[in-house]
Amino acid sequence: MPFLDLDTNIPQQDIAEDFTEKLCSAAASILSKPKENINVTVRAGASLLLFGAPSPCVQLIISSIGVVGTAEENKEHSSKFFEFLTKALGLTPDRILLRFHPLEAWQIGIKGTVVTYM
Repeated sequence: MPFLDLDTNIPQQDIAEDFTEKLCSAAASILSKPKENINVTVRAGASLLLFGAPSPCVQLIISSIGVVGTAEENKEHSSKFFEFLTKALGLTPDRILLRFHPLEAWQIGIKGTVVTYM
């Protein structure tokens, strides 16, 4: 059950209306997870500095069980997320930062329990 939390200082009106859905589809493909299991939050227009500069930028946190736990996995994921974000938002790679967080099943609550017991 991947979670994507994207913060950007790009104004909402400058982001395609279907960006959230496209990010969800891209994440499903990149992480090899069903689209129905992907959870995406996009916060546009944030007050955000990246590497000390206020120019347009993105910080994306990718959290998931089992698919973001190794350097090898994340190197591959990183390449694909960077490709998507540079094209979708018109950013250069130096204005994008990704953070990967591996999760355990007991850390995700759903339907009154945790994933461990689902």
